[in-house]
Amino acid sequence: MKRYIIERDIPGVGDFSLTELCGAARASNKALASIGPSIQWQHSYVAGDKTFCIYLAESEEEIRRHAGLSGLPFAKITEIPQIIDPLTANN
Repeated sequence: MKRYIIERDIPGVGDFSLTELCGAARASNKALASIGPSIQWQHSYVAGDKTFCIYLAESEEEIRRHAGLSGLPFAKITEIPQIIDPLTANN
């Protein structure tokens, strides 16, 4: 599977309560369950009026399908072909 970052514009999301964030997570999990193992949600960053969600998926189309089923709109989908971190410097 490929790794993607999905940028979502959600006004005020940074101020959402835990209950509101749980609702979004439940909508995502429900969509994931209906699609099956071709897509996995790893985690999301919530900042200001945006979320940045990290998913593993077989294709960008799976990400688009998830957005439609979950009701969570996306502004941008970007494939992440490589990851680096501080340990990369040791290579």
